[in-house]
Amino acid sequence: MEKFDLVKTADGGYQLRVPKKSSTLLRYPLYNKGTGFSAAERKRFGLEGLLPAQINDIDTQAGRVYRSILYNKDPVGRHIDLAALQDRNEHLFYKVLQLHLEELMPIVYTPTVGKASEYFSRLFRRARGIWITPDHVGRIESILRHSAPFSDVQLMVVTDNESILGIGDQGAGGMAISVGKLSLYCAGAGIHPARTLPISLDVGTNNQSLLDDPLYLGWRQPRLRGEPYLALVDEFVTAARNVFPQIVIQWEDFRKDNALAILKRYQKQVPSFNDDIQGTGAVAYACVHAANRITGGDITDSRILVYGAGAAGYGIAKKLLGGLRFHGLEGDALQRSVLAMDSSGILSDDRSYTDYKAELSWPAEWVAELGLANDRHNDLASVVAAYKPNVLIGTSGQVGSFNEAVIRAMAAGADRPVILPMSNPTAISEAIPEDVLRWTEGRALVATGSPFEDVTLEGRIQPIGQANNVYIFPGLGLGTIVSGATEVTEGMIGAASQALANSLTDEELAHDLLMPDVSRLWDVCGAIGLAVGIRAMSDGVAPDIGEALLAQKIEDYRWRPVYPEIVEA
Repeated sequence: MEKFDLVKTADGGYQLRVPKKSSTLLRYPLYNKGTGFSAAERKRFGLEGLLPAQINDIDTQAGRVYRSILYNKDPVGRHIDLAALQDRNEHLFYKVLQLHLEELMPIVYTPTVGKASEYFSRLFRRARGIWITPDHVGRIESILRHSAPFSDVQLMVVTDNESILGIGDQGAGGMAISVGKLSLYCAGAGIHPARTLPISLDVGTNNQSLLDDPLYLGWRQPRLRGEPYLALVDEFVTAARNVFPQIVIQWEDFRKDNALAILKRYQKQVPSFNDDIQGTGAVAYACVHAANRITGGDITDSRILVYGAGAAGYGIAKKLLGGLRFHGLEGDALQRSVLAMDSSGILSDDRSYTDYKAELSWPAEWVAELGLANDRHNDLASVVAAYKPNVLIGTSGQVGSFNEAVIRAMAAGADRPVILPMSNPTAISEAIPEDVLRWTEGRALVATGSPFEDVTLEGRIQPIGQANNVYIFPGLGLGTIVSGATEVTEGMIGAASQALANSLTDEELAHDLLMPDVSRLWDVCGAIGLAVGIRAMSDGVAPDIGEALLAQKIEDYRWRPVYPEIVEA
């Protein structure tokens, strides 16, 4: 494990000390420039004769690579092409990604990354990141110390692969999610790739089709459970802190019970957050804020129905309740403002729960006040008609569950209903935006978990915002790292949510957008990073250096994909 020795130069460029030469140098994607090596660098590092004669700048290379990627019409094929580029030249990969973010984000991230996870073992080309298995118990610190490519790691995306998007247990294939999310930390927040490390806690799989597949690459055992599972995660967290003292961890795609247990178990031990719970909640809260900016409404007048009570639904409901409490709601008025449903219907205290759902349940008498017959408590259209929410949020993974009856019931109860089908990938979205707008005569405010095309309705073009965690996690990670926060507090996540809502421009609001345009991700991440760092200081979990100095530190920290001048180590 070597230090990635990069420094900024006075002219705003970079200088990198490189301990490799000749063909070995070309095999390291963070050192390799391909045809971008200067004549002097080629001579100094023994590269003469190993590359074509012409020297190209990174923009010329990016144009060439982008055109070659376009030749492949299949999204999974494009994902493979981009992964291959990342594995040979990371500067060029991030240059192409930043230049064409709106087009390529659905390839490196949702929805295509879901397919990449499913096909991971069949498409495997080159290892990236670190896999920790039960065979490594007792040696995890040694594994991290000897397997990490660089010693400067400050950010990990860690998954145990069990709840990948809406497609479930993908075993070792979950690594594709960790890699994809870290690429957006780099492209959006400007965190240097050498400071990131994807981790798969490969503790087995209960996906029988994977266990039966002779090509499956993961730990071929049923999933580890109970105390042995927690012992492995305990050892991993301790090892990660010992090897990388400045580490921030994003927990990703854990089953809801494990997700909540791990979040609670380690949030005071290591700065960490669960994106599926807290990130999703922050995005939904920002959408509700943005909707009120558009309509001029008061957020405390919200009546919110959350359809789907898994980890994401729980995170959304808790964040909304916390936000509404911050704005002055309390007691029964607060609890009545958010109604949650799972596959069995409304969460109420006359049902038996052994988990977090009890926190979201209504008193049975409140449910009775809705006037629903017992067999209608799990009928979404009936619940909407009775409760009359002005916000409907979907995290159910049930494709098409926001059908015409549901949407028309929303439109009957609210002048500008907010409809957020947030399940992803696209194939499991609760609704198609075109249908939602048509069934509400264009009155609905819509944002979706996965990308959708603009909708043309009665001659008006309506862009569809993407209510996706990509707007939260990169800036949250950036602010946590640069501020030196020792914990990711609920206040910091709330600050990220508020900054996201505030980042919408007047033009975006005029077009009924609930989320910023993807092309502005860099600026949005910067604003969120600053807001998070400021809140970390006020929460007492980061040194109070003042807003101006923090802003400068964030600016100095952020990295853009330009080739550094390389010198011998």
